[in-house]
Amino acid sequence: MDRLELVRKEIDEILLNQPDVELRRRGYIHLYGVAQYCSILAIKRGLDIELCAIMGMLHDIYTYKYGYVKDHALPGVPEAEKILRELNLFTEEEMSIVKQAIAYHSDKKIIHDDYSELLKDADVLQNSLYNTSFEIKHLKRLKKALKSFGIKMKMNKVKDKKQKQL
Repeated sequence: MDRLELVRKEIDEILLNQPDVELRRRGYIHLYGVAQYCSILAIKRGLDIELCAIMGMLHDIYTYKYGYVKDHALPGVPEAEKILRELNLFTEEEMSIVKQAIAYHSDKKIIHDDYSELLKDADVLQNSLYNTSFEIKHLKRLKKALKSFGIKMKMNKVKDKKQKQL
């Protein structure tokens, strides 16, 4: 079994043990969705596809294991590291890349390294495109990520409350 599938197996185990059925459902959708966007962006940007998919699978592990907290990125780092170390298949450099990307993924306004930026973009793409009626919180980043694929979209940052009710 390859490394990505082993990480997915660990994630699936965590999600299956999540007693909140709705949080579990959102975990599957979000983590697998972000991992897929990570893979696509990695191909486009010339980064390690497997490592990017793995960081996508792990980036919100704290939220889906324990529940959402606003500052979930940093507490997610030791959770991800624990999984990577237990698998004993990753170099220190690979673990460092994954941990750093996870640590920075919530800080969408500051530019970091290539892997961190990829994870941020994948997170925004999944959050914004999963349900297009949801509020788009990082419109500038979304437009830039889409533009890299030659996609132009006109979107309002915040839809007014009357539109949401219709």
